Amino acid sequence: MKKLITIAIAVLTAISLNAQGDHDRQNYLASDTPVFRVVSIICVIALFMLFILIVMKRVFEYRLKNKVIDKGISENIISSILQKNDGEDRHINIKWFALLTGLGAGLTIIYYTQPLGIHSLAIIAFSIALSFLGYFFYLKYFGN
Repeated sequence: MKKLITIAIAVLTAISLNAQGDHDRQNYLASDTPVFRVVSIICVIALFMLFILIVMKRVFEYRLKNKVIDKGISENIISSILQKNDGEDRHINIKWFALLTGLGAGLTIIYYTQPLGIHSLAIIAFSIALSFLGYFFYLKYFGN
């Protein structure tokens, strides 16, 4: 079974790579346009800042746990202070699925409505907003 899957992946990869033909520069997604540059720079900065915030949160949680343990506080107080909120952690994968699906749908719509412009940013904004709306309804009906 593993050989069959490996062969299928290799064949599909070769087909998809071979499907690329020579096209004019206008047919490609215009990656040298100012709008694309600005959006990509904003996305990279946002990801970098999110990474820094997550690392800082983990470091401060670690320092707080060490200080609480060093002080010798009772177990009841420690458990109430260090209690994790599992409500959001349970649905984090669904949230990222909804966000990335909305982003992918928005980028697909943008690809078919070229040239790139301000309407591209509006399409991305609305698709991400719709994905968060879907996540909200998911939490409302399925989240406990």
